[in-house]
Order: sequence, then structure tokens, then C-alpha cells
Amino acid sequence: SMAARTRESAPKGSAGQTNPANRKPTGVTGDPKSILRQRFGMEGFRDGQLAVIERLLSGKNVAAVFPTGGGKSLCYQLPALMLPGTTVVVSPLVALMKDQCDALAAKGIAAARMDSSMTAAEFRDATAGIRDGRIKMLYVAPERFFNERFLASVGQMDVSLFAIDEAHCISQWGHNFRPDYLKLAELAKELDADRVLALTATATPKVLKDIREKFGIETSDSIRTKFHRPNLSIRSTVVSLKDQFDTLLSRIESRPPGATLVYVTRQQTAVDVAERLSLAGQEADAYHAGLETDVRNDIQKHFLESPHAIVVATIAFGMGIDKSDIRYVYHYNPPKSLESYAQEIGRAGRDGDDAICETILVPDDRIVLENFTYGDTPSKHSVRFLMELLAGQAETFHVSYYRLSSETDIRLTVVKTLLTYLELDGYIKATSPRYDTYKVKPLVTSKVILGHFKGEQRQFLSDLLGCLSKGRKLFLLNVAPAAKKLGCDREKILRAMDHLVEKGWIELVTSDLVYGYRRLRPIDRPKRLADSYSRQLRRRESSEVARMDQVFDLMRAKDCQSARLSKHFGQAMGSACGGCTHCLGEGPNDLPERQTRSIGTSALRMLEEAAERFPDRLVTARSRAKFLCGLSSPNFIRARMTRDPAYGVCDRIPFADVLPQVGGEED
Repeated sequence: SMAARTRESAPKGSAGQTNPANRKPTGVTGDPKSILRQRFGMEGFRDGQLAVIERLLSGKNVAAVFPTGGGKSLCYQLPALMLPGTTVVVSPLVALMKDQCDALAAKGIAAARMDSSMTAAEFRDATAGIRDGRIKMLYVAPERFFNERFLASVGQMDVSLFAIDEAHCISQWGHNFRPDYLKLAELAKELDADRVLALTATATPKVLKDIREKFGIETSDSIRTKFHRPNLSIRSTVVSLKDQFDTLLSRIESRPPGATLVYVTRQQTAVDVAERLSLAGQEADAYHAGLETDVRNDIQKHFLESPHAIVVATIAFGMGIDKSDIRYVYHYNPPKSLESYAQEIGRAGRDGDDAICETILVPDDRIVLENFTYGDTPSKHSVRFLMELLAGQAETFHVSYYRLSSETDIRLTVVKTLLTYLELDGYIKATSPRYDTYKVKPLVTSKVILGHFKGEQRQFLSDLLGCLSKGRKLFLLNVAPAAKKLGCDREKILRAMDHLVEKGWIELVTSDLVYGYRRLRPIDRPKRLADSYSRQLRRRESSEVARMDQVFDLMRAKDCQSARLSKHFGQAMGSACGGCTHCLGEGPNDLPERQTRSIGTSALRMLEEAAERFPDRLVTARSRAKFLCGLSSPNFIRARMTRDPAYGVCDRIPFADVLPQVGGEED
């Protein structure tokens, strides 16, 4: 296990627990204020930073809730230079890791990152740098922690600080729950980290409580800075679909030019709006996750350097964008929650100058966002099937998430969530995931490799290389049979392969990732458990839909919008802001009452015809409603149903209206 691999050391305050206050931190060197000046070139700390840093240096676990742009990263970058061991920073944002490593390198601070975009050589350099102490800071994507090769190398490290960015992802009450994050609290204990820092820009009081409990953080050690930023002016206007673009264009044309972000929900909308703006003489770029990496990098670079650039983007853009002079953030489509909204508008006006954040609200846009939420919830039938599959597994087992998703017709993220529920309820415990197969690309001959070894080592490597089989382009190493044949554990094989990679003699490509679990108690009533989890998923669905209500209530501008937003994050404002739509006397906005909409007889006829073409796919009411609303599922994709003419014919009608008209929740 990983815990067994961690270095032998004197017992420390385990990061998952509350550290004893009287524990004297060892090996802290330097003074925060002089390091701030000398290494970071800054004269003074921003609000909250020193309070966080001093607590960390005295050995405490800390939570930092700073608004977007509030200087969270300094809270771990500065202590990293003062603490004796390595600072490990977990971040889900690859772009952010890359930007921060580059920015630190420019200051002469060595940091490394480990994510899926790295080459074998970069991975090698990073590992070597950490071992010899040159590199004090390591940025890691959360999924790396479930990779046995990474765990084998990180297990030897002396982790002085374990920092978790976007820590709200750990909370099921958060707007962006990621099952991977729940395991990070366990991991902090296993890594034997001296102290933990949980960072987020968007934590409601309920989410902060969750973060504190999971990481053993005292109430007095959670530092929350002021949420309201007076230089941001929140505006909203309600328009019809036909006036949506013209309203955006007139805002851009009538206001002084400045760096502008326009947020949209769909990739195609980003392309369309950017084209129309450019045709109207306002040069704009479209940015979304479907673009090639180098195109995305070029757009990002242009945006960072230009004082007047306009980018029309899905939320893939802006994560970790360190541009202080964004003057305008427009929401062309509504954000999916107040947390998302706070993060997105928080990118404006970081230089302290005035910025306008305006939502151009088309009430019908709510349907698209709401339907996305419904698309995630599987039928009860699917959840039961998954529980039965898992109930039948051996005491220790490995599963492929993709295969489970495909077999049960449950989206991948939801499969992970359900497995996490089973872990939290004590049915199973995750062990290390593993790659069943490694693809090996030799860069030198086996003769050259073996020439560097003698005796037992040479014999072992010779036998190991003998286990490679020829694939189409590369050699394949199937780890389990090789370990059996050589009479050794997987670890020994992986260490040997890593050594060959480090020496530059081979390149390794991993494939067939399967996740390991150990059964702690039997799932003896799978149907009953499945129904309870289905209810839990439906509750999540309802809470996601309720988030949309909060967004739309804010946009109606019935009261001070800044005060309402602050209150959502647990902070009362003394007085109204004076600069939002309501305070300027331009609210409240009228929103039409929601009417139940009929799907019509032609849609029902198309559904019947589709059910004949796909007899075993449109069995439950939920699958029929998803099909009509254009919400994909693993089954639909596999059977190519997303190309069917009837797919998505009701995509402008709320899922909640379609479901009862195609049979209701009988499943």
C-alpha cells in the first residue's frame, strides 16, 4: 500500500487530523516579509495572506477563502521557500499549473508539474529535481494521485505542505463536486504531510464547514477575506432571443474599449458570436475546449498582451488567467450557479479599476442549462444494474470506469460518484489503480540496456524484457502475467521500468487503466441500495436546478445585487453598493412566468418511430425524455442515436415538462 511506502520518520501531526497547537515546527527558515520583497518583488501582503502564511509556518492546517484574484497562490508559494521538504499543490487546472510554473521560473524559483500533457523527459526531470531537492514545489492534477507509478515516486517525498486548490470540489454541497477530491483528505494522511492548506474562491458557509471537517481545520484557522469588491459593477438586462446579439453589440460599441470576456454555454455559440462581432467591426476570438492546443495558447497569449482584446468563450477559458485589466465580463448565456458567476466575474478589474459585469439574460436559456443537469441523472434501472455488477465482484477487484459506464448507460462522472458513495458508506475501499498494459517504445537496443548491468540485476532485466510482446507499433508489457512469470510484485517491475525511462532508454505509454477496490462489507441488498443512491442523485439534481433559481433571482435585480451575492457567501454588506442595476434604478427586471409546454403529437410520433428503430434503447421514460431533449448517454452514443433525425427535437422544451409526457418516472 502507499502508506507502507512512505518514508520512515518520527511521528508527525497527521494532516488529516487537527495539529496540536504546541507542536514546534522544525526547519522553517527566513522571514516572510523579506522573502516577499526579495523573491517575489512585492512590498506588502494583500488582505489575509499573512494570516494564512503565519498559521502554516506554525504548523497548523488552514483554509483560505479569497475571492478570485485575491492572491491565493502566494499563500503556498512563499511558505514553500521557507519549509524544509516539498510543497505539493493539487490543482484540477492544467493551464494554471503551466502558467504558475513559468511565472515562478521567471522569478528563479524551481517548480515542476505533473499532468497528462507532460512528455516522458519532463516527467523524468521533475522526478529527479524533487529527489535532489532542487525543486521545492510540485503541481499535480488530482487524478495523478491514483496512478501507481506516481505514487511510487511521491511516496518517498518529505511533504512539508499539501495545498489543495479549488477545495470546494470536495463538498457534495459545492457547485463543482469532483469525486476524486473526496479521496484527497485520506491522501493527506497517507502522505504524512506536515500541514494542509485548502484554498477556494467560492465557498458558501455550508461548503466551508465541509472543507474544515474533511481536512481537520480549526474554525479560527479558516481565513475568509471580504467578498465584495466595490470596483465591480453588477448589471443585468432581460431581452428576447432576437435582441440578444444586438444588445451585446450595442454595449461593446457604446462603452470605452477595454479587455472583454463574453461567456457562453456552447462551443458553437462562441464561434457564431465571435464571427458576428468581427463582422460588425469588433474583432473577437472564439475560445472553447474543442480547439487545438496551439490555437488556444495563441488566443490566450493575445488576450493577455492586448489592452482591448475581446474573447467569446465557454467556461474553459479564464481558469487561472492572470490578467489584471479585464474591464468587461458579459454573460451572453446565464452562469449555472452563483458560485460559477462569482468566479467568472471575479476575473474582472483585478487592478482595482472599475469594471462592468453584465448578464444579457434570455429567459429561455435556462432550459439548456437545466437540461444539462437532468442529462446527468441515470434511470433507477441503470443504477440497480451497476450495484448488481459490483455486488458480484471478488473481495479485491479492478474495474474500468469506461466499461462500467458503457455497460450500465451511466455517464462517466456519475459512475465515479456512485463508486465514491459506496466508499463513503464503507462498502468498498479504493486501492491503487493500475495500468493492465504498458506500451513500450525502445530508444536503444536491449543489448545496450543490459550492458549497463551485472549479475542478478542483469538477469532480472533480461527476463523482464523477455516478457514484452510485439504490438502493432510498440512492444506491450502486460504487468500481471509478467509479475507472475518473474515471481515478483508489480512494484518491482514498475520501479525497473521507471529506471529505464529515467535513463532515457525507453519511453512508456500507459493504456487500459483499471481502478482497484477492496470489499469491506458485502452489498447484500443491491436493489435497495441502488434505490437509495438514485434518490440521492435526484436530490443532487434538484439542488442543481435550485441553483438556477438563485441565478435568475439575482438577475431580476429586485434588491442590491452585490449585497445579495455577498450574503450567499456568508457575508453581510453594511449598505447597498450603489453601482448595480437595482441601485442605479434600472431594476427590477420582469421575467415571464413559466408555462408547462406540450411536446406536440409530431414529436410523440417521431419518438414512436425511433423506438421501433432502437427497440432496446428507449425503454425507460427517462431515456425517452433524454432522447427527445438531445441529452446524450453512453448507450445513445454507442448506438449512434445522436445522429437520428428525432434526436433533440424537443431541445427547447424543459426536460421536466417532457418527462411526464413520455410516461413519467415509472422507472
